[in-house]
Amino acid sequence: MLKPGLYEQIVNADLRSELAAIPAERKFLEKIDTAEASQIIAKYISAVVKKGLDNIADNGGELKEQIAFANQIVDLIERTTNDSYFKSLEIDPSSEILLALLKEHDPLLLTGGIRKLKRPETSIAKSSLFTGAASEPQLFSELKREISSADRFDMLVSFIKWSGLRLLIDDLADFTNRGGKLRVITTSYMGATDIKAIEALQALANTEIKISYNTKQTRLHAKAYVFYRETGFTTAYIGSSNVSNAALTSGLEWNNKITSTDQSETINKVLATFDYYWNDREFESYSNEQQDRLAIALKAEHYAENNAAALYTLDVRPYAFQQEILDKLLLERQLYNNYRNLLVAATGTGKTVISALDYKRYCQQNPHNSRRLLFVAHREEILTQSCNTFRAVLKDANFGDLLVGSHHPQSIEHLFISIQSFNSHNFWQNTAADYYDFIIVDEFHHAAAASYQKLLGYYQPKILLGLTATPERMDGKSVVSYFNNHISAEIRLPDAIDLKLLCPFQYFGVTDDTINLQKIRWHNGGYDKAELSYKLTTGIEAQSRADLVLNSMLKYIGDIAEVKGLDFCVSVENAKFMSDYFNSHKIPSIFLSANSPDELRLSAKDKLTAGKIKFIFVVDIYNEGVDIPAINTILFLRPTESLTIFLQQLGRGLRLCEGKDCLTVLDFIGQANQRYKFEDKFSALLSNTRRSLNKEIENDFISVPKGCFIHLEKIAAKYILNNIKESYGSALAIVKKLNYFESDSGQAKVSLTSFLDYYHIEPKLLYKFASFSRLCVRAKVRDDFNEELEEVLSKSFMRLAQIDSQRWLRFLIPFLKNLYLKRERALLDLNLDDSMQLRMLKMFYISIWGKAAKAWPDPEVSANFKLLSRSTVLLSELIELLEYKLAKIDFLDEHEDLGFDCPLDLYCSYTRDQLFTALDYDKPQIIREGVKWLPDKKIDVLLVTLNKSDKDYSPSTLYDDYSINEKLFHWQSQSTTSENSATGQRYIHHKEWGSKILLFVRNFKNDRQLPMLAMNYTYLGCAEYVSHEGSRPMSIVWKLKKSIPAKFLKITNKLVIG
Repeated sequence: MLKPGLYEQIVNADLRSELAAIPAERKFLEKIDTAEASQIIAKYISAVVKKGLDNIADNGGELKEQIAFANQIVDLIERTTNDSYFKSLEIDPSSEILLALLKEHDPLLLTGGIRKLKRPETSIAKSSLFTGAASEPQLFSELKREISSADRFDMLVSFIKWSGLRLLIDDLADFTNRGGKLRVITTSYMGATDIKAIEALQALANTEIKISYNTKQTRLHAKAYVFYRETGFTTAYIGSSNVSNAALTSGLEWNNKITSTDQSETINKVLATFDYYWNDREFESYSNEQQDRLAIALKAEHYAENNAAALYTLDVRPYAFQQEILDKLLLERQLYNNYRNLLVAATGTGKTVISALDYKRYCQQNPHNSRRLLFVAHREEILTQSCNTFRAVLKDANFGDLLVGSHHPQSIEHLFISIQSFNSHNFWQNTAADYYDFIIVDEFHHAAAASYQKLLGYYQPKILLGLTATPERMDGKSVVSYFNNHISAEIRLPDAIDLKLLCPFQYFGVTDDTINLQKIRWHNGGYDKAELSYKLTTGIEAQSRADLVLNSMLKYIGDIAEVKGLDFCVSVENAKFMSDYFNSHKIPSIFLSANSPDELRLSAKDKLTAGKIKFIFVVDIYNEGVDIPAINTILFLRPTESLTIFLQQLGRGLRLCEGKDCLTVLDFIGQANQRYKFEDKFSALLSNTRRSLNKEIENDFISVPKGCFIHLEKIAAKYILNNIKESYGSALAIVKKLNYFESDSGQAKVSLTSFLDYYHIEPKLLYKFASFSRLCVRAKVRDDFNEELEEVLSKSFMRLAQIDSQRWLRFLIPFLKNLYLKRERALLDLNLDDSMQLRMLKMFYISIWGKAAKAWPDPEVSANFKLLSRSTVLLSELIELLEYKLAKIDFLDEHEDLGFDCPLDLYCSYTRDQLFTALDYDKPQIIREGVKWLPDKKIDVLLVTLNKSDKDYSPSTLYDDYSINEKLFHWQSQSTTSENSATGQRYIHHKEWGSKILLFVRNFKNDRQLPMLAMNYTYLGCAEYVSHEGSRPMSIVWKLKKSIPAKFLKITNKLVIG
């Protein structure tokens, strides 16, 4: 009888009959995921076959009968697949298991034979657990046997003690001397590693060691011992044991031994993760010359507080998030011609390192021009540290001079100057306005002050780079206006939390039924503040809401004595009301507004930090005067319509502070006006989610940053889901937004661009309903129209809305404008001898009409373009859409020569039909596999779907295809491709044979927000063969000619932590 609870069971005939008697509302079934079907069905059939074999044995059947039964199954597979390969997999009648095979001239042949070959006591084909029990082998002795029988050995541990290594060192010496390869990853964490142990390993043959010295961010706690065997029987020990005597012999340690035979998916992840660490620049190759550096790092871990300054060593290579910022700065300048750049990043992200690397790149790009630098800050210690950073990045100990305090420069060519010295020396009077090529202003939020105006108003550098943690000043003024009201690069809040640069949060959405916000007047893009304030301040409703706030706080907050809270209110009256209420309940609180004197603000900060008051209720001051790192609780007591202000308010509590584990957030959620944007707010809190917010809510926000938590009370979740449905969930919702646009935005006339920008809607989400022009007609904000191509174009807009190739867009926009103006006569202006243009036009054609334009000119093709030229309304919309897409490109593409005029550009995304059309293959619809050989071009096209399962996490398929680092990519061939087949040999020898490998990747098969839409492939370029393992399928490592940019590496590398 079936028990209530969770299952993951294939429905067989027996189970189906039991389920038939259970009401539909009590059971949940779904189709087997096609990407995981082979794994799921194979495991089920394995269990069935085992039962069958047991049945034969129980009924007196001998071993030969069990083998005959198994061979009948193999025979059925051969006949069904029509693949003679399976005939070779029949079990031999001899009923034997191969346990070992010696090399042709193995020394054991002379010293006792194969039976003296050491092998682990535990199976190398079946997983097991080591707990230190007396009945099981000791871990260290089992490791010794694993070492003696392995071909390669990878060790990953936090630290290595000599007391533990000496148990294994002789075995490791024998292993490496006979040709075994040893790779070791460890750290200087806690100063626990013994230098003697590292030196002993370094002395071994065929041994490489990598060490992480950056234990602040790379806190490696994993312990893994991986033994590779060319026979295919790889084993790995994953658990709690570092290399120390206690951990390997007598400690209370648990270590799980897993094998490639029965846990292949887990082994694949272990191998992939180790390779990722090994190729991560965070782990640096160790050599004898680095002994002093290791000694200093180990000592620094022991005496971090006393020696941090003296032992500080700067790693001048950018982390992935820093490289992504550098890429964005380059994009701003090269693509958008914007050389006034504001960088917004939290304290601790290494903004100075980024600026130094940016300046270094500028120098490399301008080797023959002047490269004068002015670095401005307001404190001497910042300038000194910054100068040292630049010297380390540039590898020039003499770079730069200081003008601050008692420091006087010998040269002003590369000057680090305080703003006080700049003004007191009237510095600008002695230099031309264009003297400095590169000016960096640190802590730029100070720059709106009078002391900075001469600096910013006088100089005209080639590049102005502003650095700040917050673009809002203490007085509420923003400095973004100095940068054309544009932030060039910033680290998103979830990313900063994942990087441990900000404190994690626990967010609780509290149901608030005390006031019906739908009845509050909405105008100018928000609730009427006066009406909202009245509701929240007077009468029974206000009292009930204050009771709810207090009770919710007591419910969700552990200890009121530890609270340091900041509460955001709608008005001064509301803040005073809540402060008085809390005080009346013996919770010391005060309220502040923009009009509060500075002395009161400073005293409030001190009192809150000291615990003399528990809450500060504030109005309209989300930055100024409320910079208190100790804040550990935030209450949102009013709906915040602006996403920017919401994030700024939340950010007040996310500062890192000793003793603060997380920020507690209470948000009071009522029945909001349907124009209130819940989706924007929650999307901003999630890490790189591609799911809809509805799915996130249903799955308890699985995409929150590491260490964070979002909980919505049942009714609050219902309110939010209803709001999202009313806001974005239907064509009617979009039509309503069009009706509200003028009053919400204050803009006189709606356009596609203004609508998408104001409501933060992705074009593809709009086009799932209809064309923008048709929606405007429904909203009665434009006249009706009747065009023959409307159905065809409306369906194609979703595909065209994903174009992100600069070159293709810069061709299409003028062509379509010409088509709009000249109608079909524009076709006569085409240069049909230009093969590049012709290919781009064919890509456009197949994107709209879904079939290839094989010949050109062609009567059907010409007729379709004539129809397009007459569809003036939708053609105009299409032009605006493509211009919008061109203005939103956020990466720099590159061209790669394929030997012909190919319009494909690196890092751009294309549909299957578009990319094959670009490669002159005119039957892309018939391609069903992930590979295609184009003999006329001598190109192998690899189409890779990284997440093959519809599930968010599928270990059985996740580690088939992934990037190891920015250059190396691990790819698994089709299951029928052997290393000796024509295809396998072509992969291996493609360079000698003159063929190319093109790699295209996508995250999922279908768009996570629009399941009816196939996801585009991103072009990563040409790849070269490096190595392979296995056969049928082959696991190949490719090396890309061009490095994957940081933006895309986050997607292709599934092993990135955080």
